[in-house]
Amino acid sequence: MEESRPEVRCWQQGYRQVAGVDEVGRGCLAGPVVAAAVILPPHAQLDGVRDSKQLPPEKRAVLAEKIRRQALAIGIGMCTPEEIDRLNILRAALEAMRRAVANLSQRPDYLLIDGNRCFPDPPCPAEPIVKGDRRSLLIAAASIIAKTTRDALMQRLHQEFPIYGWNQNVGYPTRAHYEALARYGPSPYHRRSFRLTR
Repeated sequence: MEESRPEVRCWQQGYRQVAGVDEVGRGCLAGPVVAAAVILPPHAQLDGVRDSKQLPPEKRAVLAEKIRRQALAIGIGMCTPEEIDRLNILRAALEAMRRAVANLSQRPDYLLIDGNRCFPDPPCPAEPIVKGDRRSLLIAAASIIAKTTRDALMQRLHQEFPIYGWNQNVGYPTRAHYEALARYGPSPYHRRSFRLTR
């Protein structure tokens, strides 16, 4: 493992339960924002794990299974479209991260959080890392878990509302998604605070 990775520094400083935290779905028109927190052992062997956006779905699925097998703990948190509309998307994303950390089965002693800020009152020292999903194995692992979790949820919601093509766009703004919104209007899973027209 690269010595420059932030989790290596944390492990060398004596932290043992280091969690990577990331969220997905911030730019979507529909569905929740989903966050994951992942604690891995220092000896985890996860070649190919990197920012989930850089991986094809099939590779993400394989890596997600490897992460789940090796992780010491995984926590998932999400905020619904209603919460996003009430809080705003930034605060909802931070709240989803807080919930993910709270749902870990083991208490972390250090958090590595993707982005330039962390949620209020973390339970232990927390470090925001810009482009963290490229720099940290733990954050990249959390990115993959969050992405595969959210995509699976949007596949289930597609069965309920197939007209929006969520099996393809998973809620992101695409031409076909906007066209379906113009034709049918929003579903209960759309974020009303977002601009739903082109």
